[in-house]
Amino acid sequence: MYNKNIKLLIAALIFGYAIYQFTEGYIGNGIMLILLSLVFVFFYFKNEFILLAFLKLRKQDFEGAKNWLNKIKNPSSALVKKQEGYYNYLHGIMVSQTNMNEAEKYFKKAVSLGLAMDHDMAMAKLNLAGIAFSKRRAQEAKTLLGEAQKLDKRGMLTEQIKMMKDSMKKAQMPNQHYGSMRHGRRR
Repeated sequence: MYNKNIKLLIAALIFGYAIYQFTEGYIGNGIMLILLSLVFVFFYFKNEFILLAFLKLRKQDFEGAKNWLNKIKNPSSALVKKQEGYYNYLHGIMVSQTNMNEAEKYFKKAVSLGLAMDHDMAMAKLNLAGIAFSKRRAQEAKTLLGEAQKLDKRGMLTEQIKMMKDSMKKAQMPNQHYGSMRHGRRR
């Protein structure tokens, strides 16, 4: 994997050679070289290993996605800010099945770095809300759930948000009933 700045340098060199090809009269070569330089510019903004990890996750191949992400040795120097957010987001998704504390760390870092798509940010906040709720931090979970609902403009997470709200209501019901019983009020 190339450093993000090396990708731009390669793109600039290829573009410069394309200009040279134009001046020599090789228009077809120049056009192809410009298209080739655009590939390196694309990979500057969309890291190839993160794209491959997303493809593996779509197939529910967590081990394959983890292998692709592990190829990124130093995310802060190899990735632009949003791609580093997705790097942490993907790690959070993969770790969430086994280690909630580590998943929370990854999701919080992804949210702080930012994600390009609103529904990805909504999904990260929904996962954080679930983790906060499981750790009995109900107020934080409600706040994160509200933020996730605002970010979910297309309604892709409506069902999951509704299920979490229902779970939170059910968890609070026995506590309210217990509190009224404890103070001598019975129904």
